Amino acid sequence: MLETNKIIAGIDEAGRGPLAGPVTAAAVILPKDFDTSILNDSKKLSEKKRIAAAEIIKEKALSYGIGWVWPDEIDKINIHNASLLAMKRAASELSLKADEYFVDGKFEPDIEGKVTAVIKGDATITSIMAASILAKTSRDNWMIEYSKKETLWEFEKHKGYPTKRHSELIRKHGYSKIHRRTFNVPYCS
Repeated sequence: MLETNKIIAGIDEAGRGPLAGPVTAAAVILPKDFDTSILNDSKKLSEKKRIAAAEIIKEKALSYGIGWVWPDEIDKINIHNASLLAMKRAASELSLKADEYFVDGKFEPDIEGKVTAVIKGDATITSIMAASILAKTSRDNWMIEYSKKETLWEFEKHKGYPTKRHSELIRKHGYSKIHRRTFNVPYCS
């Protein structure tokens, strides 16, 4: 399916499920000779391997772009539309125009050109795997940096995901500036 001379971009997002922070997408165009042995769905790699792979992807990719959609936007347009918008923004950051965009999932963002949604594409298409890694590491890094500004919620530990500790901290301190107001905080006993 991908053995062509076309310029292929893979796109994936990270951060649909958290209670806080942005949803982040990456678009990546890999060179034909990229060592794909370092790639996998970002959720299947250890943090250490993700970070190492992200550095190699940034160094070797023909182009990559990161797209961000912020919590206030997520609350206005919902997480589904926010994910698609982050993907569109990531694609717009590419310095090369791709002949075809392969997107993880079953929905296609509004990107000019040929777009193909691939369910579980982050486990089967190398450029989507690379995008998955960049989206996750970019978002995680942003949350770690932000945690230095607002320390009460320990974002550096849970990255905004709905852990028991995060729920406890919301109940104790209320919402931070980056909490998604339309997301339900899980009950914790």
